[in-house]
Amino acid sequence: MNRLQQLKQWVKSADHPLAIILKNSHNTLHHFEIPAPRWLFKPLWVAHHALATLSASVARVCYWTPLFKTRLAGTCKRLYLYGGLPLVQGSLIIKMGSNCRICGQTTFSGRWRSQETPQLIIGNNVGIAWQTTIAVGTKVVIGDNVRIAGRGFLAGYPGHPIDPTTRAQGLPDTDDQVGDIILERDVWLGSGVTVMKGVTIGEGTIVAAGSVVTRSLPPFVMAGGVPAKVLKPLDVTDRDQPACRATALAAAKERAA
Repeated sequence: MNRLQQLKQWVKSADHPLAIILKNSHNTLHHFEIPAPRWLFKPLWVAHHALATLSASVARVCYWTPLFKTRLAGTCKRLYLYGGLPLVQGSLIIKMGSNCRICGQTTFSGRWRSQETPQLIIGNNVGIAWQTTIAVGTKVVIGDNVRIAGRGFLAGYPGHPIDPTTRAQGLPDTDDQVGDIILERDVWLGSGVTVMKGVTIGEGTIVAAGSVVTRSLPPFVMAGGVPAKVLKPLDVTDRDQPACRATALAAAKERAA
């Protein structure tokens, strides 16, 4: 411990009058603040908020969105990209439909060792929230109207081999560790959900926050847990096609039983 650290420790813990004076003086300076009359600072806060919102909107429209669209294959209409520019790593083909909302604090990653370029296919009206990572081993398909809440993780590949020797050598994962991930239309993943490779989540299924999905899930169910299991069937009586509604509900109830 150097002398400065010894002095700090002495000031914090000693009962000496000088130490007490120094500690009180430090606390007074540490908590010093100026008066904040509402009539003065409320307009300043409104102006600051308006300026920050305007700046973010200009950056989104004129910089982040056009820049990100150059990384997409095909035409993507009415993309709402907020909070910055998503990080795209590795070789990856990204196809995106219309009316999607993507947080800038999102990572799209493609497995570099794949023989064919990994593909991320995103449908229409998809929402991907903050700090979500989509690691594409071979293919990840996200259907129409899917919602992925914050800190989601679609793990199509692990990045490292299982064998400790090859892992220590810095070698990549092997082909048997990689698989597709498919989220069918209307799927909703809660906050912090992890979906592992080789998983298909059926249409309309909801996965509870914090779950880890290691096996495929049927359509129209509520699932959750580590690993995720079917908790109950969902009421799908408001679906568009009556015949499909009955079939889907019967299958969900059978699998949930």
